[in-house]
Amino acid sequence: MSSKSNLSGIVFVALAVVSLLSSVAWSHIPIPPKEPSEVGRRVVKTAVPDFKLSDQDGNTFRFATTRGKLVLVTFIFTTCPDVCPLLTAKFAAIQRTLDEKKAKDFLLLSITTDPERDNGATLKDYAGRFKADLKNWLFLTGSRQDLAKVWKAFGVNVTKTDSGDVQHTSFTGLIDRQGIRRVDYYGDKWREPEVLKDIQWLRAQ
Repeated sequence: MSSKSNLSGIVFVALAVVSLLSSVAWSHIPIPPKEPSEVGRRVVKTAVPDFKLSDQDGNTFRFATTRGKLVLVTFIFTTCPDVCPLLTAKFAAIQRTLDEKKAKDFLLLSITTDPERDNGATLKDYAGRFKADLKNWLFLTGSRQDLAKVWKAFGVNVTKTDSGDVQHTSFTGLIDRQGIRRVDYYGDKWREPEVLKDIQWLRAQ
C-alpha cells in the first residue's frame, strides 16, 4: 500500500473517532464562566419567570408556589448514560444532608430535557432509583413547548438528533426565597459541600 493510501486511511480513522467522541462527549455542554477564576460557579442575580409543568405524580407545579423556599434546579433526562445520573446522585446527597439537618425550607427540581420519553411514570421510576424523597424533590415534565420556555429562561440549550439522542447544556442553579437565581453551576464538576455552603449563605440573608 502506498504512503498516500496509508495517510488517507489514517485521516478516515481520525475523523471517525472525532465523530464518535463528539456524539458522546458533547451530549452535555457546560457553559464556561466568563471569568477564569469562576470555574464551574458564578454568582448571579436573575429573576426566574413563573412557569407551569407537571410533576412525577401528574400534579401541576407552579414555580410561583416556591416563594419562601431555597430552590436548587437542574436539567436531566432519564435515558442519559453519563452526566445526568451523576447530577441526580449529587442531588440525592444534598437532600440527605439537608434532611439530616432537619431543613424544611428547600426544594429540589429535576426538569427533563426529553419530554417525549420522560412522562410522569418514567420520572417517578427514575426518582426511585436514586431513593429521592418526593416531599421536597420533584421531577418535572410537560409539553415541549412549555419546557422550551423553561429551558430558555435558564439558558439551557436542548437539541434532539435525527437518531433521537438528546444534547443539552449541563446546568444547575440555586434560587433564593424571592425567586431570584443567585448561583449558577456549570457541568458536573461542582461539589455538594460547595452547594450546601451556598444554601447556608442564602439562608442567612
